Parts: sequence; C-alpha cells; structure tokens
Amino acid sequence: MDADRVRLFYESLATPPSVLEYHFGTGQLRTVKSTPVREHPTEGPYDPADYTSERVWATAPDGTRVPVSLVRHRDTELDGTAPCLLYGYGSYETSTDPSFSISRISLLNRGFVYAEAHVRGGGELGRAWYDDGKMLAKKNTFTDFVAVAEWLVDNRYTAADRLVAEGRSAGGMLMGAVTNMAPELFRAVHAGVAFVDCLTTILDPALPLTVPEWEEWGNPLADAEVYAYMKSYTPYENVRPVRYPAILATTSLNDTRVMFTEPAKWVAQLRHTTVADPERPVLLRTEMVAGHGGVTGRYDRWRDRAWELAWIIDQATGHR
Repeated sequence: MDADRVRLFYESLATPPSVLEYHFGTGQLRTVKSTPVREHPTEGPYDPADYTSERVWATAPDGTRVPVSLVRHRDTELDGTAPCLLYGYGSYETSTDPSFSISRISLLNRGFVYAEAHVRGGGELGRAWYDDGKMLAKKNTFTDFVAVAEWLVDNRYTAADRLVAEGRSAGGMLMGAVTNMAPELFRAVHAGVAFVDCLTTILDPALPLTVPEWEEWGNPLADAEVYAYMKSYTPYENVRPVRYPAILATTSLNDTRVMFTEPAKWVAQLRHTTVADPERPVLLRTEMVAGHGGVTGRYDRWRDRAWELAWIIDQATGHR
C-alpha cells in the first residue's frame, strides 16, 4: 500500500461516531470529523472524557464467560447506590455493538450505570456463540442475562432495587423469561414489542413469519421435545404467583412481526397471576399508528424514548 495514512470509523458507548486518520510515519491519530452533540443548556458541551466505559465478564452457571459493556459518568460511585439500565437481545446472531446514544446521556448525567449484556444467541463471539443460544440451547440466553445482572449487583455497580432491564422484540421475550426466572433481581422491566407468547405463534404456520422462524426456535409441530422446551420458557406460559418487578410493555397496533395481542395477553396474565404491588404496576402502552419499529419521524421517536426513559428513571430512583 502506497498511502502514508489510513482513515477509520470509530464510536463507543462514550464517543460519538467519528472518522479518525492514522499517519503511519508519525504514528499520529487525529479526529477528522465527529458527530456533533448539542451543548446542554446548563451542563455545557459534551466531553467523552467525562464518562468511563469498560468491558467486564460475568460467569454463567455453566462456566461460560459473558462479555458486558458498561458506561457511566466518571463521578458515579460504584458503591451499590447507582441506578442501572441493563439491555439485552441475544437472538438471530445479531451483535449488540457498544454504540453511542445521545438519549443515553440524560441517564448517565443522572448517575445511572448503563450496561449491555452480550448474551449467547447473539453474534458477538462468532457462530458458536449464536448456536449456543438458539433452539434447544435457548435458555443459555436467559441464564447469561441473569448472571450479568447478579454480577452488577455483587460488584456494587447497582442494587436489585435500582436495576432496570430492557429489551425489544426477541429481547422483549428475554425480558419476560428472566422476569419469570428471577423477579427479585430487578426493580423494573421494559419489554418493547415483546415476543412473549412465542409458543402460540410458532405453532401457527399460517402466520407469514412462523415457518422461517423454525430455524431459530425449532419446530414444535414436528418435534415434541421442541414443544416442551419452548413451553418451559415462553413468558406467557410461566408467570408465577409471586411479587414481580414493575412492568412496562410497549407495543404497536400495526406490528406484523410481533402482533400486539402477545404483550396484551402477557400483561393480562401478569395482572391476574402475580402478587399485586401498587408501587410496581404492570402497564401496557399501545402505539396506535406504528409498526414493529415504532413511530417514524425524528421528533416522534425522541418523544417516545423520552417517555420510556422517564418511566425508567422514576422506577429506578423515584419509589423510595
């Protein structure tokens, strides 16, 4: 290569998307362009140096080490008092890369720790990582996430009464599963367009997306073992009569991937079965015009996310 320099793209949980240029001769690395972040009216311009990001590892019950990406404001103490938002997905070999989010800054500036659990079923550590979290190994996704939550509490990044879990779509199914497994571990759970009645859906080949999904979950119509396995973790089928975290289920009336009936049924089951707690409500919010991806338009998306974050902040810090 004749060029004396190369340009690369970089972003992190604390660094906005940036184009960098590295000079081979001098070893100098400079920023060519960075996505601007609007200056806060009272806190001044955004400075990545104000935030600390790191990679840690939690150990799952089978001994597998699970990577976790973390970011917090540098002034946030790790003494067990910080609220925390823990995100997870873990399906379809999709990698949850540690990327920058402007909306997340409001959490970090309020003393939150933000964590991403790179659980099995995703693609973060290659094909084997995906294969070990699908079909008859799907429960590894859930136990990985619980192990990450326990690690955060044990290492005083947060406490169980300040920990909020969040996931969307298949990640919403993850939320329902871990809530059934370890309800005492979370203060609140946000499950967006959640695949929480997955067994019923996968049993109906007339639905347009069911047959292709057999590659991910298995075919319970043809295999009794798959049927029993899916029934053992489907969130709707496994709600228990105990005290649950506060639940926010968000859905869209025109969602053709995960029909609104799934979270609606799940919420009804939660309200009927779990031990009621007025400080831990079970809420269903239905967007009347959107699909699986939520509302369109920059400002509508911001308003929706602001509403969700307000609920998360209230649950993690407001009920004391």
